[in-house]
Parts: sequence; structure tokens; C-alpha cells
Amino acid sequence: MRSETEINRAVDEYADMVRRLCMLHLKNYADTEDIFQTVFLKYALSSIEFENKEHEKAWLIRITINACKDLLKSFFRRNTVSIHQLIEQPAPQDQDYTDVLEAVLSLPKKYKDVVYLYYYEGYTAPQISKILGKNVNTIYTLLNRSKKILKAQLGGSEYE
Repeated sequence: MRSETEINRAVDEYADMVRRLCMLHLKNYADTEDIFQTVFLKYALSSIEFENKEHEKAWLIRITINACKDLLKSFFRRNTVSIHQLIEQPAPQDQDYTDVLEAVLSLPKKYKDVVYLYYYEGYTAPQISKILGKNVNTIYTLLNRSKKILKAQLGGSEYE
């Protein structure tokens, strides 16, 4: 393990080089900062005795490049999508339920909240009563009324 002064000297001397190498490979500021910390943590914990400044610099370059390559080939990196790419794509919607969703969204607020919490979030009527601060029987009444409204809007029969 290295002394604090030795670590500070190395960070001051090689920080820009390590960051440039990371940006060259990763093209991402957040990942660059992660690798930067990893490289200097490895440096701080290593017990290698360097022959000279060039040997130390070459070692840091090699550690930086290897850490970048490890990050790029990691499972997480290969199997995730950037939030920016995700925002650009519209959410896939099941065509069978778009009319149902539109009908639910057209309900008055007091019905919409209850229907959403019950059917979409899976809460029970007693749980919804606690969330909304209403009586349990009121929740059941709102659910029944909203079902009737939805049946009328969607053209469902009385005995389905």
C-alpha cells in the first residue's frame, strides 16, 4: 500500500492522461470517472516497485486500458440500453387494451384513482381506503360505479 503523498503525486501527475485514455475508449463522462477511481485505487493498493517514472506511467496506461476494456465487455454494459435511446422509442402498447385505457383515463378523478390502484397497481379495497383516506365501503361503491360506467362506454353486456 502506498503513502498518501505518493498517491497524491501520481494523481496530480497522471490524472489528465488517465481521463483522456478513458474518454478515448468509453466516450462517456460517468464511466470515465468510474474507471479513473478504479485505476488510482489499484495504484494505491498495489505493492509494485516501479523502476522509474516511465515504468510507472506505462503501468498506469496498461491498467487504464484494461479497465476500460473490462467495462466495455461486461455483462451489464452489453445488456443495457441508454436512457436516451429508451426515451426516443415509444412504449409498446397492446392494441387490444388501448380502448380500455382511454376509457379509464376518461373517468372522473374519484373513479380513475380507485380503478387505477385496484386494477393496475393491485391494491385491495382496504389498502386503497387507507391510501385515499376514504371508507372501505366507499371504495367498493366507487369500484362498482366505475365498472358500470366502463361497461357502458366499452359496450359490455350486463352478464359478462
